[in-house]
Amino acid sequence: MARTADDTAASAAEQRKLVATLRERVEQIAQTMEKSQIADYVQLMHKPRRLIWLNLVAGISRGVGIAIGFTIFTSSIVYLLRMLGALDLPIIGGYIAEVVKHVQMQLEHDGYVY
Repeated sequence: MARTADDTAASAAEQRKLVATLRERVEQIAQTMEKSQIADYVQLMHKPRRLIWLNLVAGISRGVGIAIGFTIFTSSIVYLLRMLGALDLPIIGGYIAEVVKHVQMQLEHDGYVY
């Protein structure tokens, strides 16, 4: 069966279309891989000392951030409890005053004056 010129042209057009589609898909995959920074990750995995250093710095930073956040949070809670204790609320006023007293005693015991 002999191919006609129209069949050959249609086949070539389909192949060009397929190649164009494949090229677009490969470009999308390349862009996705570039965005995911796989190459940087692979380089990092080949340098264990750098990986350990980065994890150490990240852990220290996280710990310092948690400590600062917890300090701010607890000091604001103690401040609010002191304010509520000063209001002399009938039901929880005594409890709040007792909690504040214990916190202040602990701070004085540790050498901090509040």
